[in-house]
Amino acid sequence: MKIVVLGGGLSPERDVSKKSASLIANALLRKGHEVAVVDLYDGTDSDCDFRKGTDDLFEYAIPETEPDLDQIVADHGGREEWVGPGVIDICKSADVVFVGLHGSHGENGQVQALLDAYNIKYTGCNYLGCALAMDKDISKILVAGSGYKTAKWIKGNAEDLTVEGIEKEIGIPCVVKPIGCGSSCGVSVVKTKDELVKAIDYAAAYKQMVLVEQFITGREITIGILDGKALPIIEIVPHEGFYDYKNKYQAGLTDHICPAKINEADTKKAKELAEKFFEILRMDSYGRIDMIYDEEKSEFWFIEANNLPGMTNTSLVPDAAAAEGIRYDDLVERIALSARSGN
Repeated sequence: MKIVVLGGGLSPERDVSKKSASLIANALLRKGHEVAVVDLYDGTDSDCDFRKGTDDLFEYAIPETEPDLDQIVADHGGREEWVGPGVIDICKSADVVFVGLHGSHGENGQVQALLDAYNIKYTGCNYLGCALAMDKDISKILVAGSGYKTAKWIKGNAEDLTVEGIEKEIGIPCVVKPIGCGSSCGVSVVKTKDELVKAIDYAAAYKQMVLVEQFITGREITIGILDGKALPIIEIVPHEGFYDYKNKYQAGLTDHICPAKINEADTKKAKELAEKFFEILRMDSYGRIDMIYDEEKSEFWFIEANNLPGMTNTSLVPDAAAAEGIRYDDLVERIALSARSGN
C-alpha cells in the first residue's frame, strides 16, 4: 500500500506526534509498504516522495520540553492555517492515511472530519469519538451519566477559578489540566494553595478552559483497546513525581508493569469497564482508557480516554500489544489494513 503518515501539527504534542509518526513509518517500511511522512502544519510540496525499503528510515528525538508554538508559527511567516500546503493532495494520492497526530486538531475530530469530506481512508477513531473523548469535561459527563465512577470536577476559564472556590468544591490535593490536551501537557498535581495558583496559570497557557478534579488515591492503570477488545492492563509507576510530559517521553523515567499485578476478578472488571467506556464515548479502531484503581475497595475510577494513543518506543498501547504477543510492526500494519478495508 501507499501510506501517508500524518504527524506534527500545530499542537503542544507536536514533538510526540513527530516521534510517533517516524516509528509508525519505519514499521510500515519494514512491512514492505510505500510511505511518506507529512507534517500537518508544515505541509509538503509536489516533490514529496514515498519511500520504500529500509535503507532510509525516519528519525526523530523528543526534546524534554514542550514545543514553542508561537515560534513555530513565526518561522512559517505567521501562517495560522493549521493544514499546510499540499497535505490534502498527498493524502488523496495514498491508499490510506495513518493518523499519527496527538492533541488539538488531530484528536478533537477536525482532521478526521476533513479527511471524511474528501473520502480519504484513515486510521484511528472516527470524528465523533475523537470529539467526545478529547473534551475531558464531556467525556466525564458521559461516563458519570452512565453510572460509573469518575473524580468530582469543575471547569471554567482560568480567570473565573479561585482558590477559595476550588477548595470548597473540590478540595486540595487536586489535579489541574487543560480541558482538551493530552500527553500530560499543562497537567499539575496540586498539594498546596500556592501550587494551585501556578497550576491554573500553567493549564491556562494552552488557551483552553481549565478542568480541576479531585485527586483520587490509588494505582494508576491504563488499558489499551484494539478493535473493541481490551489489551493487558498496564500499571504506570514513575520513578519520581507523577506521569508528566518528561516522565512519559524520556526513556527510563517510568516503569510500565504489564500485565499489572491485579487479581483475576479485578482484572476482568477493569477490562470490561474499559471496553464500556470506549463504547460510551463512541470510539472505534483503537484507543486507551486511563483509570485509578482503588485496590482496597476493588473500585476503578475513570480519568480520561485517549483516542490516538502515542506510538513511540515508550508508549503504552504498543507495550500492551506486545504483552498480548502482537509485535510493534504487526500492530501498526494491522491498524493500517483495518483502515484500508473500512473496518
